[in-house]
Amino acid sequence: MEQVQNVRILVVDDEKDMTRLLQRTLEPELGCRVVMAYSGDSALSILEQESFDLVICDIRMPGMDGFEVLEKIKQLYPDLTVVMLTAFSNVESAVKAIKSGAYDFIPKPFEHDEILFKIQKALERSRLIRENRLLLKEKQASSHELVGTSGPMQKVYEQIHMVAQSDVTVLITGESGTGKDLTARSIHALGERKNQAFIPVSCPTVPEHILESELFGYKKGAFTNATRDKQGLFQEADKGTIFLDEIGDIEPSIQTKLLRVLQEKEIKPLGDTKVKKVDVRIIASTNRNLKQKMADNEFRQDFFYRLNVLSIELPPLRDRITDIPLIAEHLVKKHCLKMKKDVRAISEPVMDLLMKHQWPGNVRELENVLVQGILYAKEETINLTDIPLSHSDIRPGSAGRTDEKLFALSYKEAKERVLQKFNQTYIGSKLSMNNGNITRTAKNSGLDRQALQQVMKRFGIDPKDYK
Repeated sequence: MEQVQNVRILVVDDEKDMTRLLQRTLEPELGCRVVMAYSGDSALSILEQESFDLVICDIRMPGMDGFEVLEKIKQLYPDLTVVMLTAFSNVESAVKAIKSGAYDFIPKPFEHDEILFKIQKALERSRLIRENRLLLKEKQASSHELVGTSGPMQKVYEQIHMVAQSDVTVLITGESGTGKDLTARSIHALGERKNQAFIPVSCPTVPEHILESELFGYKKGAFTNATRDKQGLFQEADKGTIFLDEIGDIEPSIQTKLLRVLQEKEIKPLGDTKVKKVDVRIIASTNRNLKQKMADNEFRQDFFYRLNVLSIELPPLRDRITDIPLIAEHLVKKHCLKMKKDVRAISEPVMDLLMKHQWPGNVRELENVLVQGILYAKEETINLTDIPLSHSDIRPGSAGRTDEKLFALSYKEAKERVLQKFNQTYIGSKLSMNNGNITRTAKNSGLDRQALQQVMKRFGIDPKDYK
């Protein structure tokens, strides 16, 4: 019989002899761990504290019966596989259990080979669901996830989660290359509009006379070459999000028209006599000092205050040096996949150099350096001769901005220490906010329950310490 490692099964039955029989049957044959519960209430309490791959639950129990337990599990843990135990003659109950969401049923008394076959099939379902969930998370992460565990980035993550739950206008500020686009996409992906359109607009790259027609659309005949009606980007983003990137570079005439959108949630296409209502969330970004531009009469004050309802300031890379190993590893994996290169590591001298550089171009500059390193790497490791940086590029004293103790460690040890500190701080704070409740903490952190428990186990975080 094929064994399945690290699998946990919860058996729920008020008959203690039955639970022990299942334990003696399954553990040696499947190499799994069986946990026993003798009531529905006890089972739900255990599920709140621990994660399982499968629940085997008797239908007939005093107090909360199996159907009630099944209903609760489907509400709280919809992906958790449940197999019901029922008396051999009670086929109607078995059919009802399947219709209520159970994966399968096992008649009592059970045959040894039959139960092993059915449990293996149920565990296979759990495995497939878990793998699909991980693949989905990886796909989502590759599209919009920010990378970093430093203090400044923890603050950014908290702000992103906070503003994502509302529908107000957000202004993202920060130097070029700090990840303003990724931040906007993260806000959209975590909000209620996540299944609707996300329309990015690079304001500086579009000439003023074209930008207006692109944003608001136009009617046929509004100007030369307007041979048909054209829908604007605000209409394309209806019900979703529009991201106005580098809004500090637009002219005051466009600011005036955008102010109307912010105030009235309506647009007026060029050449049209009627306004059109739009239901759009607006996220804007800038690398400019808008207060200085207001002082120079280059940016409308009323427009600024309409934009700046909630703001997120992204830190430059030089202020979060400890994030560089994580970012570099992420970028190398990402571009090796794109470029079909088999680079697996960054040498310690290269990592030391990356940590000491000031990065005026921020993450975008780091990405360019690593792309060149991947291209020129002759082996599986990026070495100093592969990158367009040298120690002559380092300004005196620049390394003093980071934690000197990290440099005494290997790359792997330093990365693990940074991760340990971040997870204990972040997850610990979330657990404290939720009085140690794992389910609420997972929801509040944007993780599924099993993923949170894996993180807690890896970094030795005990929920009891936060009650």
